[in-house]
Amino acid sequence: MSKLSEPTRNKLKTVSTATVATALFKRGFRIQMIQDVHPLSAEQPVLVGEAFTLRYMPAREDLNKIEVFRDRSHPQRKAVEDCPAGCVLVMDSRKDARAASAGAILVTRLMKRGVAGVVTDGGFRDSAEIAKLGFPAYHHRPSAPTNLTLHQAIEINVPIGCGDAPVFPGDIILGDSDGVIVIPAHLADEIANEAVEMTAFEDFVTEQVQKGRTIFGLYPATDEQTLVDFATWRKEKGR
Repeated sequence: MSKLSEPTRNKLKTVSTATVATALFKRGFRIQMIQDVHPLSAEQPVLVGEAFTLRYMPAREDLNKIEVFRDRSHPQRKAVEDCPAGCVLVMDSRKDARAASAGAILVTRLMKRGVAGVVTDGGFRDSAEIAKLGFPAYHHRPSAPTNLTLHQAIEINVPIGCGDAPVFPGDIILGDSDGVIVIPAHLADEIANEAVEMTAFEDFVTEQVQKGRTIFGLYPATDEQTLVDFATWRKEKGR
């Protein structure tokens, strides 16, 4: 698994999923946004980290009884204990929130181990409790039943689909109030640098629009004066 550098991690914490989505779209990536997942708390921190994955499949009743949790090699339990610090546990729950992908105890364990956050395209049980942790967590909706009723944890750290987005182990996960996006690992530094530049320009544009300036010639910057004004603004702001 490639290692996410601290400079790139810190840059990604300052940009939005919307900006990153545009940077990826310029490179032909259209389906990197994980669909239908939401932060459990509006106050939770920005999520940045490398993907460590867990895949669920439809449960087969004779293999998915409550006793399986006694097995230390059970993939769900093992994923919680093996996900490296600074990484994000991303779960493929088949976009099915009728049964929980995990609950507050497992999510708290991830937090205490230094994991960066957790994402599922299913649901969490104990969602109100998780929301109070101050830990980046995303799901589709709350779900009380145990995962064993519908989902069978089957593989750890393999390529998965999460909310229709392809997620490979080591890909970079960015989550904010708008949702979660997946950055292919080999593009992480490049995307982070470009997104920081894009964010500076967008902040400049926002200021100009708030002052009453038209978007024509400003956004996109088709007027030469826009670039002159932007350069002056960056010098003044130290950006």
